[in-house]
Amino acid sequence: METQVNANPAFSQVLRERHSVRKYDSSRKMSNEEINDLLNDAILAPSSSNLQPWRFIVITDQALKEQLLPIAHNQQQVVESSAIIAVLGDLEAYRNVNKIWDSAVEAGLATPEVRDMMVENSWNSYSAFSREKQKEIALVDGGLVSMQLMLAAKAKGYDTVAMGGYDAEKFREMFQIPQRYATVMLIAVGHAAVPGRQTSRLPLEDVVSYNGFKGQA
Repeated sequence: METQVNANPAFSQVLRERHSVRKYDSSRKMSNEEINDLLNDAILAPSSSNLQPWRFIVITDQALKEQLLPIAHNQQQVVESSAIIAVLGDLEAYRNVNKIWDSAVEAGLATPEVRDMMVENSWNSYSAFSREKQKEIALVDGGLVSMQLMLAAKAKGYDTVAMGGYDAEKFREMFQIPQRYATVMLIAVGHAAVPGRQTSRLPLEDVVSYNGFKGQA
């Protein structure tokens, strides 16, 4: 039986209007409050066992952005956008499980019994995972929060571009990031100077199959 759903046309518009922007109006700055507003929306994203492994470095200092420029292969959005947000993933996010579930109990979202069960299960499971598996989880969750950040930005009138083209090891050295944290991506955010280039998509039949795999071998 089919059910009627209430579509949100505003959200659909955000999805269709978001494009990767690489040229920014450097004269228009975002305040820390505006950036934090975006991040507050972003961290509502789902994560494995709600462990929220994402961590962010917000780079607004122009001198730091100039230092970052060659590390990011001289992509000009690094120095022209309002901010570069580096998304990291904590491979040991399970260490925060007590804090997460204590806050859930305080907010009336969980009972102490549920908290105790979830704390034990999460700690035992995630601490036993291999480093490779922990990184895999952190990267997946980091991708989820990154997409949510970019959609939140577009909904509020800002533009973004996700950046994977940078030297992750040099970036790690520059900001002294411990090995416990995986580098997920950089996101430039600000006000577009030139609209993002629209792109095409593969037809749905090329990427979707129901009830079995039908892609290329």
